[in-house]
Amino acid sequence: MEILNYINGEWLKPEASSYFEVINPATGQIEAKTPIGSALDVAKAALAAQAALAGWKHTPAQDRIQYLFRLKTLLESNIEQLAETITRECGKTLEEARAEMRRAIENVEVACGIPMMSKGEVIEDIAPGIDELMLRQPVGVCATIAPFNFPGMIPFWYLPYAIALGNTYIMKPSEKVPMTMVLIFRLIDQLGLPKGVINMVHGTKDVVDALLEHPSVRAITFVGSSNTARYIYRKAAEHGKRVQAQGGAKNPVVILPDADMEMATKIIADSAFGCAGQRCLAVSWAVTVGEARNPFLESICDAAATRKVGYGLDEGTQMGPVISRENQQRIEQLIGLGVKNGAGIPVDGRNAKVSGYENGAFVRPTILTDVQPDNPLSTTEIFGPVLSMIHATSVEEAIALANRNSYGNQASIFTSSGAAARKFRNEVEAGNIGINIGVAAPMAQFPFSGWKDSFFGDMHGQGMDAVEFFTQKKVIVERWPRDWARKF
Repeated sequence: MEILNYINGEWLKPEASSYFEVINPATGQIEAKTPIGSALDVAKAALAAQAALAGWKHTPAQDRIQYLFRLKTLLESNIEQLAETITRECGKTLEEARAEMRRAIENVEVACGIPMMSKGEVIEDIAPGIDELMLRQPVGVCATIAPFNFPGMIPFWYLPYAIALGNTYIMKPSEKVPMTMVLIFRLIDQLGLPKGVINMVHGTKDVVDALLEHPSVRAITFVGSSNTARYIYRKAAEHGKRVQAQGGAKNPVVILPDADMEMATKIIADSAFGCAGQRCLAVSWAVTVGEARNPFLESICDAAATRKVGYGLDEGTQMGPVISRENQQRIEQLIGLGVKNGAGIPVDGRNAKVSGYENGAFVRPTILTDVQPDNPLSTTEIFGPVLSMIHATSVEEAIALANRNSYGNQASIFTSSGAAARKFRNEVEAGNIGINIGVAAPMAQFPFSGWKDSFFGDMHGQGMDAVEFFTQKKVIVERWPRDWARKF
């Protein structure tokens, strides 16, 4: 597949002198080459987006969302091709890729409600003859710096809301997984949008920095590691931009003795090992409480050892590879570090071999036990199919362990006790909470929350938070004395 920029309604060859190889993580074959673009590409896109803004922001919202209705139909009609592309470049199973695109479409559906979601407020007669009203107006040119792990879904936390609200847009896909967004932009190209409303540029850090620094870009969204999120947040703020930057995670799950152990095991295994553990809501460490320790350990080890690993396009595959050989090596080194610092390893997923895919970046599900708070793995985001375990004697101790974590993306508990669940949801320090849920992924009408080092900014993606982020409020106080009205 040829990877081109999409600027001002045209497919353009980027200003690139080098390329990043897009490698199928299961087969090891090159699928495409991402051009490493430059600040010049960003300047072209920003110029197009700025030029389109004047007309687009004055287009009635009811007319803007008609393009989203058509986009929803096109995405649904092409969901199989999109899902297969996600699997080829990202490594997910086909079922996981379909679910990802379904979540993307849900955000388009919610953004179609922007005319109601973005309406202003009016208070008449705050004083005799004086009214006050609040309007929402677009921020301007906005941009998304997208991650590799959800190439189809995460851009849609932002893009449909932004354009429905009258902003223009620049998309920067991850250089590791550009093909999905290229396919989506081919669908966008069929919508007949005014030129420059939506643009796409490819590249790495130079392109990111150019987006952060360009004076026409007024808002930035990002999802990735916490170190990069902190950098994005700081640099964008230095240049006077709005920014929301989703960072990393180290998501705990607490298992109480009264939990339905069979259900808990299945759900937690899907959370920890689904998408090869490469998602910011994946459960990455488990706290067993009291008598839950032995039965859960036995059942989760069995679930990990029997999970079928392979190419996501092959029938029956339950877990695909991680994104690259480099990530595979990093994950395996972290597993070794955890063991070196005292962890047990009843299920070891290192040195995985999958017949027919010897060049793939596979790490099998791994269980580490007795990962104490002083073990580096208790605070390190592994971003792979690794579940660390620790034991607590009470729910209070389990909550205290969870809150030692510098991250705050998600926390889950499995129990049949309403009192324990209520205590957990009220006291644990995380933005997304699961009660007998392994991946507490908010529906599109809710914000994708995150606390502590998992999020930098104020407003999150999706729902009304997206409305707040992509609009600026204007308050008007106006006087129309009654005596003036009688003159006409």
